[in-house]
Amino acid sequence: MSNPSTHNNHNNLNRTALSATIHCMTGCSIGEVSGMIIGSLLLLSNVTTVLISIVLAFIFGYSLTMIPLLKAGLPMTKALSLAFASDTASITIMEIVDNLLMLVIPGAMAAGLASGLFWGSLALSILIAGVTAFPVVRWLIARGKGHAVVHQYHQHS
Repeated sequence: MSNPSTHNNHNNLNRTALSATIHCMTGCSIGEVSGMIIGSLLLLSNVTTVLISIVLAFIFGYSLTMIPLLKAGLPMTKALSLAFASDTASITIMEIVDNLLMLVIPGAMAAGLASGLFWGSLALSILIAGVTAFPVVRWLIARGKGHAVVHQYHQHS
């Protein structure tokens, strides 16, 4: 027979990890979509487009974490340090998975902004990246690391 307290802790951990993963996916998605649009509009190479997308994903991912920390009154250096500590692993995983999928889905990068193939591939790659990052996010939170470090500030903002 399972312990109800353990079951509730397990559910709370899953909810917190899901919330953190979606939060991270949001920042990554903003950066990814922006980078892919910039690269496509400027007819940049796949490598350059992916690099722009990665840089923007990290910028937006860290920024979305820092906003509530700054609103909570933390100094910029502390907020930045916490954002790096909480989001680096999940953003890295999402970026690796997302960009690899975009590169291996036949025609996705070359499809263009008006193509359903481009947008469908991008949406699918972001979703799979989030699913891939979730267990790592959950594992880190269970150990008081990752997004658990900033969760207390997000709840109060």
